[in-house]
Amino acid sequence: MVVSAAREVAVNADLLTLPGGLPSGGALCGQCAAAGPTCCTLSPGQEELCFPVSDMERTRIVEQVGLVRGAFTPQANSRAFVANLARLFPRDRDTLARLFPDGGQHLRLSVDSAGNCVFLRADGCSLPSPVRPYYCRLFPFWLAGARVTAFASPDCLIHRQGRTVHRMLALLDYSEAGVRELHGRLRLAWGLPPKEGMPFVTPSLVRFRP
Repeated sequence: MVVSAAREVAVNADLLTLPGGLPSGGALCGQCAAAGPTCCTLSPGQEELCFPVSDMERTRIVEQVGLVRGAFTPQANSRAFVANLARLFPRDRDTLARLFPDGGQHLRLSVDSAGNCVFLRADGCSLPSPVRPYYCRLFPFWLAGARVTAFASPDCLIHRQGRTVHRMLALLDYSEAGVRELHGRLRLAWGLPPKEGMPFVTPSLVRFRP
């Protein structure tokens, strides 16, 4: 999902652990694409705030769907970008600064002239769910400390229908455990330890080499 990482996080106190795994979400993805706008669309001028795609995530997409010309765009590690990520990972600011040094670049998903992700189609994302970037698979959910939360995105169909984290999880048939697992995988792919506070291994800058 091509979205800005700067959205506010809303924590719901009525969160329950739900059964079930992480579904493909194909039907809901199509409904959202038909309703528009979607989380797969960037507002003009917000490209620098788009989430990064790690080497591992890029390789997985290429191996699954083939090399797509123009699917990935090199983006400068701007101060606004790093500050934006620091809002999502407030305890990893120093690590983020090493992963995304001044003067460096990272990859992001490309968008068209309207700001739509190149993989967005009329019926939703054209990528199979298992190979989508972890951020896309997680959205609209996130972890704030130990709590499963959701981004407060008024354009999100699931947010509008569910309104609370508990109901949003139920609508997508997501489990709290599944969200935590995906978040841990995202952290590892992006060069962070799987959980906040865990011992840190020096990050490899090739994770984000354009």
